[in-house]
Amino acid sequence: SLTGKIRAVVSTTKRNNTEKNHSATHLLHHALREILGEHVEQRGSLVEKEYLRFDFSHFSKVSEEEIRRVENHVNAAIRRNIPLSEFRKIPMDKAKEMGAMALFGEKYGDEVRVIRFGDSVELCGGTHVQATGEIGFFRITSEGSVAAGIRRVEALTGEAAEKVTFEEHDLLIQIEAKLKAPKAPLKAIENLLANQSALEKELAELKSAKSQMVKQQLKDQVKKVGEVNLIAAKVELDPSSVKDISFQLRKEVEKLFLVLATYQNSKATISVALSDELVTDGGFHSGRIVKELASYIQGGGGGQPFFATAGGKNPDGIPQALERAESFLLG
Repeated sequence: SLTGKIRAVVSTTKRNNTEKNHSATHLLHHALREILGEHVEQRGSLVEKEYLRFDFSHFSKVSEEEIRRVENHVNAAIRRNIPLSEFRKIPMDKAKEMGAMALFGEKYGDEVRVIRFGDSVELCGGTHVQATGEIGFFRITSEGSVAAGIRRVEALTGEAAEKVTFEEHDLLIQIEAKLKAPKAPLKAIENLLANQSALEKELAELKSAKSQMVKQQLKDQVKKVGEVNLIAAKVELDPSSVKDISFQLRKEVEKLFLVLATYQNSKATISVALSDELVTDGGFHSGRIVKELASYIQGGGGGQPFFATAGGKNPDGIPQALERAESFLLG
């Protein structure tokens, strides 16, 4: 039937893809030993129709240059279209004389099967292509550590390897178009990063200058409540800048009771900072104070005795929270 024929074609395609990937692991293992050293030994593998995974012993990260050399080594073997040599039921001693390498995790009897693609000779019971040219193309897609002294590479073969290569090429074309620098995209990116770094530095300087200006304005509006210096205000600063100037003001203003409110990115924030004297001698605690003030902005928070913050979703409650701040000093 037509359905049966379709299933047969799909089954053959899947089997062929698996054979390509299985055969590629042999070439990969040999290439890794050639490029990285004879200490490389297989420590596990997974062969699927879509991709292959290969674990091996190695003491450090495989560099990009080494990965490229391994890929070139495997693809050179593919282009040579090395025929498969298969030796069935030969004694283990004979297999070792041939230079066959045992695969990690496999159990072998007195007689074994040897698979050879040129200089790559291994003991293996899987299915393989009849010649390396059937693999088509080989690409390593990732490399990383899976355990101490064990590295893992994942790779693609044939059409799957071509597809990811074309996708990367198409992405490069899109990047070049966005950068308007088809001849020198890397230089254009370097210039963008340099400009971004300069802008970030300039922005940091502007934020610092704004913070210092706001800090001076706050110092100018200190309100005396008994012996305590009260500052309760809404400021146009980000939370990080609020924290910075709060700690600065704690050092610069004696007996300070500071409550600052902000509203950014749809979030209301209240920060409380207290001088050491108010905490140690007055019994005040920033964390407890900010928790009560947080109720006005429909939020919550806490912190240390000297500094605490709270966030909420109701900016309309900020004026009430600032008014409530003074009442803590009035008893």
